[in-house]
Amino acid sequence: MLKELPADYPDRARYVTLFREMAEKIVAVQGADGYWRSSLLDPQSRPNPETSGTGFFVYGLAWGINHGLLDRARYEPAVTRGWFAMVKAVHPDGMLGWVQRIGDQPGATTANTTEVYGVGALLLAGSEVHTFAK
Repeated sequence: MLKELPADYPDRARYVTLFREMAEKIVAVQGADGYWRSSLLDPQSRPNPETSGTGFFVYGLAWGINHGLLDRARYEPAVTRGWFAMVKAVHPDGMLGWVQRIGDQPGATTANTTEVYGVGALLLAGSEVHTFAK
């Protein structure tokens, strides 16, 4: 949404502040292995990796760095850990594993569960990580 908000939009500062607050909270719940879990509030209930959320979080954090909204030194480690976690979840045939199924609550994942939106999250993350790495 911030990408589309004009710089002179009256409430833009409020959305930037909200984005920064959310970024701070989300890096606090990233797993040591780089993944975020299906349940952010209770990661022990769903301890397996989850790649669609990881991809979207990597995308958002890298986008924030690339657009000067997030401090690179603070958020780069989370982006890097998340990106390398995503890459590890890609099978030799190109399938992305550990994607939570569509549902109304946090769900279990396995190395072989996938959904097309997970691949979309990987591609979005990759587009910002590529820009980030230049």
